[in-house]
Amino acid sequence: MEPLRLKANYRCVPSLQQFYTGGPYAVSSDGSFIASACADSIKIVDSANSSIRSTLDGDSESVTALALSPDDKLLFSSSHSRQIRVWDLSTLKCVRSWKGHDGPVMSMACHPSGGLLATGGADRKVLVWDVDGGFCTHFFKGHGGVVSCVMFHPDPKKQLLFSGSDDGGDNATIRVWDVSKTKKKNCIATLDNHRSAVTSIAVSEDGWTLLSAGRDKVVTLWDLHDYSNKKTVITNEAVEAVCVIGAGSPFASSLDSYRQQAKKLAGSKSFYFVTVGERGIVRIWSSESSVCMFEQEASDVTANIDEEGSRRGFTSAVTIASDQGLICVTADQQFLFYSLDLTEELLKLNLTKRLVGYNEEVVDMKFIGDDEKFLALATNLEQIRVYDLSSMSCSYVLAGHTEIVLCLDTCVSSSGKSLIVTGSKDNSVRLWESESKSCIGIGIGHMGAVGAVAFSKRKRDFFVSGSSDHTLKVWSMDGLSDNMTVPINLKAKAVVAAHDKDINSVAVAPNDSLVCSGSQDRTACVWRLPDLVSVVVFKGHKRGIWSVEFSPVDQCVITASGDKTIRIWAISDGSCLKTFEGHTSSVLRALFVTRGTQIVSSGADGLVKLWTVKTNECVATYDIHEDKVWALAVSKKTEMLATGGSDALVNLWFDSTAADKEEAFHKEEMGVLKGQELENAVADADYSKAIQIAFELRKPHRLYALLSELCRKQGAEDHVDKALEALGDEELRTLFSYVREWNTKPKFCYVSQFVLFRVFNIFPPTEIVQMKGIGELLEGLIPYSQRHFGRIDRLVRSTFLLDYILSGMSVIDPETQQPEPMAEFLLQSEIENRDEEHGINEKDHTQENAPSKKRKSNKSRQGSHKKVKDVAYNKVESVQLQA
Repeated sequence: MEPLRLKANYRCVPSLQQFYTGGPYAVSSDGSFIASACADSIKIVDSANSSIRSTLDGDSESVTALALSPDDKLLFSSSHSRQIRVWDLSTLKCVRSWKGHDGPVMSMACHPSGGLLATGGADRKVLVWDVDGGFCTHFFKGHGGVVSCVMFHPDPKKQLLFSGSDDGGDNATIRVWDVSKTKKKNCIATLDNHRSAVTSIAVSEDGWTLLSAGRDKVVTLWDLHDYSNKKTVITNEAVEAVCVIGAGSPFASSLDSYRQQAKKLAGSKSFYFVTVGERGIVRIWSSESSVCMFEQEASDVTANIDEEGSRRGFTSAVTIASDQGLICVTADQQFLFYSLDLTEELLKLNLTKRLVGYNEEVVDMKFIGDDEKFLALATNLEQIRVYDLSSMSCSYVLAGHTEIVLCLDTCVSSSGKSLIVTGSKDNSVRLWESESKSCIGIGIGHMGAVGAVAFSKRKRDFFVSGSSDHTLKVWSMDGLSDNMTVPINLKAKAVVAAHDKDINSVAVAPNDSLVCSGSQDRTACVWRLPDLVSVVVFKGHKRGIWSVEFSPVDQCVITASGDKTIRIWAISDGSCLKTFEGHTSSVLRALFVTRGTQIVSSGADGLVKLWTVKTNECVATYDIHEDKVWALAVSKKTEMLATGGSDALVNLWFDSTAADKEEAFHKEEMGVLKGQELENAVADADYSKAIQIAFELRKPHRLYALLSELCRKQGAEDHVDKALEALGDEELRTLFSYVREWNTKPKFCYVSQFVLFRVFNIFPPTEIVQMKGIGELLEGLIPYSQRHFGRIDRLVRSTFLLDYILSGMSVIDPETQQPEPMAEFLLQSEIENRDEEHGINEKDHTQENAPSKKRKSNKSRQGSHKKVKDVAYNKVESVQLQA
């Protein structure tokens, strides 16, 4: 057995993030990314794995319309503030914005040339804008209601604009506008055939047929030669989107092969189009007949009922020119990617990918199978969503419950099948088989919502459920077979009234001999299986218990409670062995990891904590979630963590203890090598290299010592300049932070001012100002620099006064200019030679005359040096101004 290694750190990888809350979206021409509205912001999402590339923050108003330029470089958006914005996706900045409508912009489209933008608003107006200039080029009025869709003709040579609206009552029109320069306000035609809102318009590839769809359950084909109604296709469902299938697409190739096998030759001018609507199914039509060529057998969507009581399956669809085929958007914020294949003379629509834009509140989750490549999520929905961890796309959905699913558990049966059990607010439990994606068993018997379920650990032939009806039930799985088409009715082997309040959590012991239940009545009870005989009751929590779990190695149980604590209890006598405190709110989940020696917990405070049982120590705390963390799952194979909560965010956590230890070792090793290299550079007097290494090691004290030593040497500017020129923006910002700290102390201010002087000599101020965060650093430098210069100025003035006083008192001789010692020596020697030539001997003079002569010589000497002193001071002042 491998030695036990305690975990010290987990690394979080955000896997499922909220990126679409419904409403407008735009798909790139190659289908590589999607721009979607997420409340008041715009998310740029990678369609391969649903990861968020970037976020464009709006103006705190909900986004109402989105459109991409033909080259996918510009994104156009509008919100309830009526502001139209143009975003450059390379820099993620808003390059220009303007207002023009009197109401919210509900639809927009870009011209194939990319130079014009058309917008339709709730003010019944259609406006055309110049993208580069931001001014209005055309102003169209005539619609009697909200303009729901706009579209330019795909041929740039045909300067036509189509707009559809809901004019109220039983009337909805499509208007054709001429956007050429010669006819600015000319409505060429008004197409009136729909009796409900026009939801979508499309143009055939040859450019001479216009398709319009509406909620009046018809699709109309219009001839653009004379704007007449060519054909009306009855769909028997409210159509939300109509898309033309390109002739060279995989969809069209499969359809052509199918028609040839069916010996139905298509006309030379016929084309295919797709419709999606309230039923949540995809249908493909041919333009030459009103017969549906293909209809999806079963819907991949659960149709929602909106406020008006109508069903809503798909809300929109778009075809992609590349091999990705068709993208459909559902009312519950999902993006479904479809491809069409022809197998055995039958057309089959394959769901290749499902991206979920919004998971709402995640209440429970578990890993599936032995390989644990899938993750099952229970959210505020009636379905279970199963995600592929490699691509984080929703692989399939388990639908069957009539109310919200509250809990789930997974296991691998003795026959090797991956099973999922779920409990719901509809008072039932359901057993699912993941490979067939079907329900194989239904358990009915609880009188309240089922809030907790757990599989057996060893035999895996039963599971336990706890409900808000205060009862605990044991369900048998004996009647299951390999090939089941109809779910069986599961039977309860034992029932007990376990608690006085709702049961929040249940857990089965590793040997299947005991089951533990945690309740809102602040107690946890251990029961002996299979008869549910009471063994012990754990009392001590001051709030309801949210989670219970058996230790994998010891005879103890861990509980998490609303009183912000985690407790470990002994099964033998019901005593509390340990208490863990650290969460600032209710602890919602607590599970054992590292063979029962550590605990990982999550709480209503949004924190995830890692604990060591032996020392009661909280090893690590992670604050990634923004709301309650309801769901916590641990992988049995790798002990990878998965967390989810009220913020609709699902995070995966990987054990990074070994990686962090190795990284720290390499970092220490590199630090030692760099330190030796630094000392070698100092010994070789290679100060430029030494300064660069000190920067790399982030050693400000050593850097100060180097610069301080350099300042005392000649030619220091060259070494410092050479080192500073090699610095990048981030390193330069770090240097400013060091200089700011040095500048606060008079002892270090000389070096800091020297470095600042060299920096401003090398780098232009315009470049320095552009650095991120430089303003705050400069604000910290200015007041201390002013204080230092003021102190030096006062010191210089004080020396002038001191020299004047001492000179006036004849205490000292004023110092002459130091740089001229040779001149003073020559003057003195000349005087001595002159005395020797004239035979002057001071010893022959009388004592009375000597003092007067000495004073006279002192005065004359002072007088001769006054001008020299003034010159020296003038030179000092000039040097000070230059510095």
